[in-house]
Amino acid sequence: MTTAKFDYTDNSHRRYNPLTDSWVLVSPHRAKRPWLGQQETVGKPNIPEYDVNCYLCPGNKRATGNSTPAYESTYIFQNDYPAVKLEQPDIDETDETDEIKKRLFKVQSVKGNCFVICFSPKHNLTIPQMKVDELVGVVNAWQSLYNTLDQERKEGNPYKFLQIFENKGTAMGCSNLHPHGQAWCLDVVPSEVSQEFKSFGKYQKDNGCHLLSDYVQLELKEKVRVVLENDTFIVTVPYWAVWPFETIIVSKERIPAIVDFNEKQNKDLATIIKQLTTKYDNLFQTSFPYSMGIHQQPFNPTNEEKEMSWFHMHFYPPLLRSATVRKFLVGFEMLGEPQRDLTAEQAAERLRNLDSEVHYLEKL
Repeated sequence: MTTAKFDYTDNSHRRYNPLTDSWVLVSPHRAKRPWLGQQETVGKPNIPEYDVNCYLCPGNKRATGNSTPAYESTYIFQNDYPAVKLEQPDIDETDETDEIKKRLFKVQSVKGNCFVICFSPKHNLTIPQMKVDELVGVVNAWQSLYNTLDQERKEGNPYKFLQIFENKGTAMGCSNLHPHGQAWCLDVVPSEVSQEFKSFGKYQKDNGCHLLSDYVQLELKEKVRVVLENDTFIVTVPYWAVWPFETIIVSKERIPAIVDFNEKQNKDLATIIKQLTTKYDNLFQTSFPYSMGIHQQPFNPTNEEKEMSWFHMHFYPPLLRSATVRKFLVGFEMLGEPQRDLTAEQAAERLRNLDSEVHYLEKL
């Protein structure tokens, strides 16, 4: 039996994720192992400002034959290939008599609408390469879309939750490199968000305060996982992070949804997103891939949803050791529980020490 003191940077342990009521296995000693597996291709920065073959560049025709207008700033249009649609028949389960089947094979009809959000007319830009004022335009567009869809809900469309997200880079399944994100608006609250609301509600009941309020206070007190902060937001590598350089942007005070931001808060969000993604690119001097998404208050919220909603953004980037080595969730992660090799504190320190103002391409 060893008498040595436990070392969080070298000894395996599990960390609890209170947002999803789950655990992650942390194995920091595994970061020392050699890598002979798959390596990604490093993206080349010589991308044209306009691509005649890009469906999202201003003035070009899309795959459906529709034309993208000659837009000059952030532009939103309905997705030509939506994951959900407003017009579809309801599911008829009245003829199903098998009780076991009804218990095990549950199904729900889902209706909604999907949108593409072109961040910039310039094909060769990514978020960290855009100006803060341009990113304020993106935040304003998110706000405008939320307000528009909420008004459509009041007029009869069955909208409940707007999931705004971005998949950046081919490593995250992005099929078009033009700077863009998406927004899927469903008539239900998606599972990940619903689980967060359940966790927030349980924490509020058990402790008399919001989970994210305690989380922000604790992170600002300890500082070791804080990557960035400004007047409105903090960026941390969550204590329970799964992805190597996963981060979360959280408003310091409870702001339910993006439509509740004022002009100053809009600029604070745009600024901290640019700073974070600049750090990402500077980490391995590559256009850093990630999936990013906003969690916020649903439309027409219940009283509990009003109390539990707290604006935050998740960033899930896959790169592990370099621009060419990515993290895979396979094997034990699929069959047991998620696992990571780098502690949250180690990842935060590396990100914190990177330049957040000057992009690596500006130094070339």
